[in-house]
Amino acid sequence: MTIHACLLRTGKTVVRRLAVVLAAAVILSGCTEQRLFAVKAVAAGVPSLAPFFEEDGSLGTDETKLRPEQAHSGLQQGNTPGLYGGTQKPKVCDVDRLKDFLTDPRNRQKAREWARIVGITPDRIEGYIDDLTPVLLRHDTLVKNHDYKKGKAVAFDALLEAGIAVLVNDQGLPAVKCSCGNPLQSFDKDPEKISVKFEDGNKKWDSYEKSDVVTVKPSPQPLEQIALIDVDDPDQGINRPVGSSGENDEPFDATKQHAVPRVTGMTFDQASQRLSELGLAAMSSDGLPSGDAAVTGSDPGPGTELRFGEAVTLSVADDGEEPGTPPKSDPSKEPSTDDPASDDPTTVGPTTDDPTTDDPSTSDPTTEDPDTDDPDTGDPSSSEPTTDRPTTGEPTTSEPTTAVPTTPTTSSTPPTVEPTSAEPTSAEPTSADPTSVEPTRSEPVTSEPSSSEPGSSGAPASAEPAAGPA
Repeated sequence: MTIHACLLRTGKTVVRRLAVVLAAAVILSGCTEQRLFAVKAVAAGVPSLAPFFEEDGSLGTDETKLRPEQAHSGLQQGNTPGLYGGTQKPKVCDVDRLKDFLTDPRNRQKAREWARIVGITPDRIEGYIDDLTPVLLRHDTLVKNHDYKKGKAVAFDALLEAGIAVLVNDQGLPAVKCSCGNPLQSFDKDPEKISVKFEDGNKKWDSYEKSDVVTVKPSPQPLEQIALIDVDDPDQGINRPVGSSGENDEPFDATKQHAVPRVTGMTFDQASQRLSELGLAAMSSDGLPSGDAAVTGSDPGPGTELRFGEAVTLSVADDGEEPGTPPKSDPSKEPSTDDPASDDPTTVGPTTDDPTTDDPSTSDPTTEDPDTDDPDTGDPSSSEPTTDRPTTGEPTTSEPTTAVPTTPTTSSTPPTVEPTSAEPTSAEPTSADPTSVEPTRSEPVTSEPSSSEPGSSGAPASAEPAAGPA
């Protein structure tokens, strides 16, 4: 009875331990598969709970009725035409009031934290703000936002609703949320692994679609002006100089079409910049490639007329290829001659006008010596102009390969001198030196083509040509 009781207790202990291990494995597996980054939704017109500047409408106002536009791509560069919107309404973002607030001695601690997030010293705040440009978001946009709590800037990932007014820098990146003065930075996590939290009065807006969320990447070059869409009249565009607040806006016709330029051979950054100058957006089917990736084509192609803000999908080469570089050839297929017109090793025909291939099914119709390259080798064949004898290291009696349906002739006897295939004597005959073995050679046998005879990539070592067929 004692033994049975011990075994029973031992069995229960093992079962419990196994259950704990399995439960832990399930929990860890679930955490790994479902690990998402929490992102706080920030709706247009909804005040923050802990802003840098009190949101009473005096610093900036959002467009609460602006619906998000469908995005060309989840990753957009800051120079993308039409990425942001503009309006002729005054004081969407009161830049002067923001400067006065941050330079007020009573807000010294806030200014210190604000400058730390931006990456400048407090004495440079005014100059930094003067270089920013007010715009309206046209897409739900991911950023790193900052609240002000207990004397410190507290970072959190945020999704800003379309219609929110922001200041952007000369790379097209959101830098300040206008209504509260909170400093912004680029979103630095995987946008495909986010979980948006709608809380603290930020109810889920009707037009929210996760597939239309945008992350902004820096423009490849500093911007001098930003091409906006007028949110009050989408058929009209606004060119706004960087660092201005609308007083120097230049309107343009956003319905005017532009031809897609030829961008093949450029880098992705160069092509993106060229398209941006014409009011067209650049995108790639695989997100944004590296800026120096070589562009191999565009869709739609050159000459296609597109409206302002429409996208051109660029195809890019694999990493490491230079723009405009032709495909690399196999080194084993490089010709051994100096003739640049030859693109694969040629055989020993008396002419080189028509390069031959390694395929035994083709022969040069302009010569009397058909090609007899062995398809199993990629090396140039014998330098002898005739091929009526085996050229391998040892005579062979294998089934001959036939290049064309001609009457086969086979050599009745192998060469009397034992050939060697240590190394070929010549990669290809030239007019100056047909063979490297003997300055003179016998008259080539031309009575019948010998393409049915087994060929070889080795060159004979014999100094004299073999006798004709018996």
